[in-house]
Amino acid sequence: MPAAVDLAAEKFHALLVEERGDRVVVLLNRPEVRNAIDQQMVDELHVVCTALEQNPKVLIIAGVDGVFASGADIGQLRERRRDDALQGINSTIFVRIAKLPMPVIAALDGYCLGGGAELAYAADFRIGTPGVRIGNPETGLGILAAAGASWRLKELVGEPVAKQILLAGRILGADEALAVNLITEVHEPAGLLDAAHNLADRIGRQDPLAVRITKSVFHAPAEAHPLIDQLAQGILFESEAKFDRMQAFLDKNAAKKARKADKNAAGSAAAETGEKN
Repeated sequence: MPAAVDLAAEKFHALLVEERGDRVVVLLNRPEVRNAIDQQMVDELHVVCTALEQNPKVLIIAGVDGVFASGADIGQLRERRRDDALQGINSTIFVRIAKLPMPVIAALDGYCLGGGAELAYAADFRIGTPGVRIGNPETGLGILAAAGASWRLKELVGEPVAKQILLAGRILGADEALAVNLITEVHEPAGLLDAAHNLADRIGRQDPLAVRITKSVFHAPAEAHPLIDQLAQGILFESEAKFDRMQAFLDKNAAKKARKADKNAAGSAAAETGEKN
């Protein structure tokens, strides 16, 4: 088991990391190359993943200076060979991010291309700004989108649009990405992180264990259902949160009905008094 990771004590260079009570905010921080993903950034993302696997929290990922990530670092990519490809440098970290216990929110602005787009595809939620540009130009560079786009993208937007992006190099603007549900909200740049935090707040109002288990069940292969649903529900049916939250719901409904009954009774009494007068 890896040693416990204290994000506050770690020294990050390619990332800016802020840990809060129920979430971690990660900003891709290589503005001189439009936040291109290099080996150091990958290594630092692995550190963040280790921390979130040990202590599950919502993860918000964004970029600095109005750019999410322009892609993988082409200087490094140019020098990679067969053995590097077989290591799955980017695909391994993106799979790990996708499998984090709690949801991942990608807040996208400006360029979100190549490896940057594949990082966004690995998130559970994608929100963007009017200036977002998302797509995979890898075939124009003589390679393929091998860090998740070749299989995640068609699940997200359907085969016809995925092929336009992957085979014809189509780059989607915000309206197009919103229309195919690749992003689900559009906000002005100044409000993008606030919107991501609002989404994290909504997630935070749910029961954390129920969220974690629902995410796992959602991503289970088709052949695992319905057994995995039943087993997961069995776990949740025994949780204290289930009893507490359902009792709170019943108490709230009972109080609402009592208030309504009191109001009706008061109205009836007033009407009766009026008739007597």
